[in-house]
Amino acid sequence: MDCAPIALFVYNRPEHTRRTIHSLQNNEEQKNSDLFIFSDGPKDEASSVEVDLVRKYINTISGFKSVTIIARETNYGLARSIIDGVTNICNEYGRVIVMEDDLIVSPFFLRYMNDGLDKYESDSRIISIHGYMYPIQYHCPETYFLKGADCWGWATWKRGWDLFEKDGRKLLSDLKSRRLIKRFDYYGAYRFSNMLKKQISGRNDSWAVRWYASALLHDKLTLYPCKSLVINIGFDGSGTHCSEYEVYNTSLYLKRINLEDIEVCENHEVFISVKEYFEKGVSGVWGTLFDKLKNAFRD
Repeated sequence: MDCAPIALFVYNRPEHTRRTIHSLQNNEEQKNSDLFIFSDGPKDEASSVEVDLVRKYINTISGFKSVTIIARETNYGLARSIIDGVTNICNEYGRVIVMEDDLIVSPFFLRYMNDGLDKYESDSRIISIHGYMYPIQYHCPETYFLKGADCWGWATWKRGWDLFEKDGRKLLSDLKSRRLIKRFDYYGAYRFSNMLKKQISGRNDSWAVRWYASALLHDKLTLYPCKSLVINIGFDGSGTHCSEYEVYNTSLYLKRINLEDIEVCENHEVFISVKEYFEKGVSGVWGTLFDKLKNAFRD
């Protein structure tokens, strides 16, 4: 199998990184996958010890087709690191699977990602493949599409990433002029526009909210699985913008996802179910938790 390269972004969490790598190694496709690890530099002296531990560990990783380590001399921050890394891999290889150091994946994650990249490579309506799915109640089909793009275990092609717009101010202006703010915010269920405004003002540096906005403005679709092939283990206080509440917690799906031919359009029933999931989150105590969980689109 001709597998897409994997870009893994790590910083100062050695145990999380080990668990992420271990889960990738449980995928049969790992032996045919080139792994590129982008190790960000320490912000300060206090973080340098943990960064060094991460770097000692990643230099021992084996089992992949190849392992290439890009050790930053300075601290890029997650947004700059991901934008730079994904751009470079896409320019060289034409496609990429993107991981962060707090994600655990199913043994069938890489198969699903590569199958999706192969199946929809020439379909310009589709911008990305995504592995995480919210724990909604609706009984979803095996795979389906939603408009926009997402950030927890995903893949794209150069043609998709070329649509990424770094300028948050331009994105917000375009969303307003095209009257897409309500749709961007899931019709008030979750105010991603506020997150984008905070990125513009410098109160966060989220790349993911800009990725979502870029995809929506181009009317692009992302493929999702029926059950989540990714779980996030960063809700333990170790993340840059982490919360102690596991609002997005779900079970890891341990079966292969079959990519059958489906209609290339947004699945309205799933969209409504996700909207209802967000609405549940903005009532009562859940509203407080969702407001804290900027980690879903963290910088």
